[in-house]
Amino acid sequence: MEGETAAKAAGSSSSSPSRYESQKRRDWNTVLQYLKNHKPPLSLSRCSGAHVIEFLKYLDQFGKTKVHVLACPFFGEPNPPAQCTCPLRQAWGSLDALIGRLRAAFEEIGGGLPESNPFAAKAVRIYLKEVRETQAKARGIPYDKKKRKRPLTAKATPNVDDGESSGGSGGAALVVSSTMI
Repeated sequence: MEGETAAKAAGSSSSSPSRYESQKRRDWNTVLQYLKNHKPPLSLSRCSGAHVIEFLKYLDQFGKTKVHVLACPFFGEPNPPAQCTCPLRQAWGSLDALIGRLRAAFEEIGGGLPESNPFAAKAVRIYLKEVRETQAKARGIPYDKKKRKRPLTAKATPNVDDGESSGGSGGAALVVSSTMI
């Protein structure tokens, strides 16, 4: 892999790779092994967003996050009082981080145009969004998108009043302006 030497050069100057680089390497090897064992075996160049989603679903069997099903009495409970038989899955945050590392690894190996990166496919983003929403509902904790606050700047500008104008109180007027970002 020619991208591997560039990644090492771009990494730290020490002899051992960073924790992130080590994890990215393990994740990359895992996905390559998955593609090799796929029936029929898949080359990376033939891998699509659908194959990536299939890989993420395969990983669910190794998950440690309890995701309550709709019929479960604890569905929507953030802290269930007892055990249930709902399946264990990969947590959304883990899948999201994994896809980020795989997207970066694909780009580093020179996998082609960014549009050809199966880990950056729209279907994968939609799947991750659905996983996030499903897990949030199952836990009763909403993932609300944070709204950007538009800063209001308040400036006190003195009203120049020599006492001869009508209606002026001689005080200061407050001017509030809103800036768009």
